[in-house]
Amino acid sequence: MALTKVRGGAIDNPLTLGGGSASDNSIIFDGNAQDFHIGLDDSTDSLTIGLGSTLGTTSHMVIDATGAITKPLQPAFQAHPTSKIENLSTGTTTVSFGTDRIDANGDFASNTFTAPVTGKYQLNLFLYFDQMNSDSNYIETYIDTSNRDYYGGTIDPRGFDTDPTAWTFGYSVLADMDANDTAVVKFVQASGTTQIDINQGSHFSGYLVA
Repeated sequence: MALTKVRGGAIDNPLTLGGGSASDNSIIFDGNAQDFHIGLDDSTDSLTIGLGSTLGTTSHMVIDATGAITKPLQPAFQAHPTSKIENLSTGTTTVSFGTDRIDANGDFASNTFTAPVTGKYQLNLFLYFDQMNSDSNYIETYIDTSNRDYYGGTIDPRGFDTDPTAWTFGYSVLADMDANDTAVVKFVQASGTTQIDINQGSHFSGYLVA
């Protein structure tokens, strides 16, 4: 590490870590309960901010040479049904999303997203229904969070001449969630025949915005 002269509380020239050789260079912030680091990961030519005293062990933010910024542990998820959900019951049903394609921080399990920290979360839902029932009084979906419910689709299918073969609901919401609050998707069918299916092409996703 090349040190520069400090005079009058100011540094005359930029402080340089490393001498241009192929090696990692970092600054460690030694805390009481947790250590943090910021440094150059020479193997990937990226600036890394992370947890711990060893560069790259738990990276929280990575800036590569192109300027792209990634946050490997930022809460984000996307899940879909493992298979078609058939013959939904009348009343209220929690929709099953058995397969998660994205679960960046391990916050999605058992059809439920659990907020790891208090913040604003972007939640997105797309439901693809097969065999809609024109005898139902109404059909609706909503995202049920600990703080409130977010409704995004309601229809009265009694105006249809026949049962629609397919129907979709899709919407997004910016939800306020506290740490350990949960979010699940609910489906409601008021009376009618038990015949509606949720296609495997449906999906539920979200991520921490701020």
